[in-house]
Amino acid sequence: MARILRSSYIILVLGIFFLLSTTSSLAQEESTIALKSYLTQLEKKYDVKFSFVDEDLSGVAITVPNFNNLNSILTALESQTKLKIEKLSNRYYTLTKSSLVTICANVFDNYAENTIPGATVEVLGGEVAKITNTDGSFTLKDIPRTASLKVRYLGYITQYIPVEELADQADCPDILMAQNLEILDEVVVYEFLTSGLIKQADASITLNTAELGMLPGLIEPDILQSMQALPGVKSIDETVSDINVRGGTNDQNLMLWNGIKMYQSGHFFGLISAFNPYLTDKVTLYKNGTPTQYGDGVSSVISLETKNDIDGSFVGGAGLNLISGDVYGQFPINDKVAFQFSARRSTTDFLNTPAYGSFTDRAFQDTEVRNQQNQEIDEGLTKTEKFFFYDFTGKLLYDINEDHKLRFSFIGIDNDLDFSETDTNTNETSRSFLDQTNISAGLQLQSQWRENFSSNLNIYFSKYNLDAQSFFPNQTQRLDQKNIVEERAVKLNTNLKISENITWDNGYQYIETGIINRVFNVQPPFNTNAKGVVRIHAPYSQLNYTSFENKFIASVGVRTNSIENLGTFSKLLIEPRLNLNLRVAKNLRAQLLGEFKSQSTNQVIDLEQNFLGIEKRRWTLSDDDELPITKSKQASLGLNYAKNSFYAGLESFYKKVDGISTRTQGFQNENQFNGEIGSYEIKGLEFLINKKGDNYSTWLSYTLNKNDYTFDSIVPNTFPNNLDVRHTVTFASTYTIKRLRLGLGINYRTGRPYTEPQAASPLDNSFFPARINYQEPNSSRLPSYFRVDASAVYHWELSRRIKAKAGISLLNLSNKKNILNRYYRVSEDNSAVETVENNSLGITPNVSFRVSF
Repeated sequence: MARILRSSYIILVLGIFFLLSTTSSLAQEESTIALKSYLTQLEKKYDVKFSFVDEDLSGVAITVPNFNNLNSILTALESQTKLKIEKLSNRYYTLTKSSLVTICANVFDNYAENTIPGATVEVLGGEVAKITNTDGSFTLKDIPRTASLKVRYLGYITQYIPVEELADQADCPDILMAQNLEILDEVVVYEFLTSGLIKQADASITLNTAELGMLPGLIEPDILQSMQALPGVKSIDETVSDINVRGGTNDQNLMLWNGIKMYQSGHFFGLISAFNPYLTDKVTLYKNGTPTQYGDGVSSVISLETKNDIDGSFVGGAGLNLISGDVYGQFPINDKVAFQFSARRSTTDFLNTPAYGSFTDRAFQDTEVRNQQNQEIDEGLTKTEKFFFYDFTGKLLYDINEDHKLRFSFIGIDNDLDFSETDTNTNETSRSFLDQTNISAGLQLQSQWRENFSSNLNIYFSKYNLDAQSFFPNQTQRLDQKNIVEERAVKLNTNLKISENITWDNGYQYIETGIINRVFNVQPPFNTNAKGVVRIHAPYSQLNYTSFENKFIASVGVRTNSIENLGTFSKLLIEPRLNLNLRVAKNLRAQLLGEFKSQSTNQVIDLEQNFLGIEKRRWTLSDDDELPITKSKQASLGLNYAKNSFYAGLESFYKKVDGISTRTQGFQNENQFNGEIGSYEIKGLEFLINKKGDNYSTWLSYTLNKNDYTFDSIVPNTFPNNLDVRHTVTFASTYTIKRLRLGLGINYRTGRPYTEPQAASPLDNSFFPARINYQEPNSSRLPSYFRVDASAVYHWELSRRIKAKAGISLLNLSNKKNILNRYYRVSEDNSAVETVENNSLGITPNVSFRVSF
């Protein structure tokens, strides 16, 4: 009986304990309530009204404060919810999320087993950055709620995290970092010369403009000027619109902006790049071994891509130099849509600066002519010019979802010139007008259909227009010229990941290019209107292989071009491509590249004495007769050595280009050459050595080229190419002292070839008009070219978010007079030979000031 009573007692005690616990738990649950419901109770009890955004209070629960005073209750609610409660009047209150928050987190590896001390945590678009503690934790105070964090650490994939995800957390959440399994890329990818300039595993060279450091002579990252620091890339006439890659002419470069082919790339007749570098995220240069998705451009491919990600924060900036001013920015509309823009306009039509004066002298110097006694013959001429340029770009970014992204891009480029020349002796004036524009727009759809399959659809329209007029003193002679290019294209590229080591690229492209060339001359009467359309269908395929630890990397592919010039010809061309990269020893890799390429658009260089010599190139289409399709074959073998902060690269190459015309090569002895068809062959060697330290970078590059023409109808058949510059040497160094960056560069190259008149009888008067008797083609050479450039840029912070920099540069520091070109023409009275020389820029100062935020 006692045992039964004892058991009953124990059961009774347990029951009472359970009842008390349940009651306590229920009471605790009852004291936790949704904030929105509790505010409704307060409104009734205290006769007040609360204003708030539903999303801010969604899912927020609170413990009911144990107060009877409204002010005390609201203070307790602010403490619990981190909301800001503001009293507007005796009856009305507002509840808002604070725009600045304090966040914390712990950074772990992706298995949450090991903390990552020393990881960098950066607030995007701001100046706040911190290193994680020894336990992997960090705390950031007063951070914008709408910002995003960038968390990075060597050997791990960088994480981008919205601050909103970490705000208002009761505990510090964990951030898991996935290991980067491609850490061996450091022996395949080489960063040289300056930060942001990288040689990739496929031998392409990329410029990451956001990280691009200083290059001598540049105070702003001019994209096309920066590329000329690389071996094998130069401009024979110091411009960005006439870039020569491995001995090729500028029209043999395929230039793409966001996948759109560009037919104009420069301002001020090629002296300034037309592309804003501050929104350009990456520039890629292929000199050989080009992927099969790229057709056209037998010398190179230059691909420019603007920022393509929506990072949730506004970035922008503005700047001013002695030539122009610009503004740019990217701002999010919501978490799926963003818009970026840039605009630039020159100050040259209302502000005369030393830089403008130097550029003007360089652009219009073809009007300075000397006679056979080397005397200037234009002393009685006065010249006035009104010139300005502008460009603008825009890009709409729309993330449909995580797997599909839509991008719409557009760009506009314009140059306008009004030039007058008055003879003070006769008071007669000639006048010329020039309007050069490029308007382009494109749509891209980037899709990730499955984990191992993606596609990129690109549709674009591009239009180039050159409209020029010349009025002569007699008012009866007038010359009109027009060059119009319109291109439409649809391009689809797919990528299939077959295995961890093999990927397969396939695609199809349709390109339609129409070109119009018109010339109208009043006196003597002359009128031409040449039109043409070329259509290209191009399927292609490429297989890519990467072995374990990147010991061997290979790409093999083929591109098929079906080219049709309406009413003229149709051709089928097969273009194989090869790219092999092999590790032959520790820190040493060898690379073998090869390609066949073709192009059906070229620039003819004509009308040497019209338009003051500043814009003589006209786009035209191949007709397989007077101007055949240009074809190239190229092979190269290179070695790359990199250890710690030292890099050395050596590459030899051979290239042959068939189907060129003397009209596209810039011959300036027009009476001798009349559109002959031939080829050029170039053998070359490129060498680069670079040593970098924590605050300096020094490099030396050398290029050897032997570039020869072959024209069967010219005697002799083989002679030096107009771009045959045998030796090119560059030595440069940059140095950083805290916020100050300094750069100094020396450029040397041997002179280019040209053709002189015969010394004994320079003029042949048996013809009318008279003709020049030339020596053998390109049998003379200009003096060597030498230029020293220097620059300095100082960085500082105007506020927590606004950064500033000021720079000064001096081009041609020694003010050496370099002769870029020399040609001859017959005087107006047919009695003498006149010499026309193009000289390089003299000493050219420039200053700039920029802010970014």
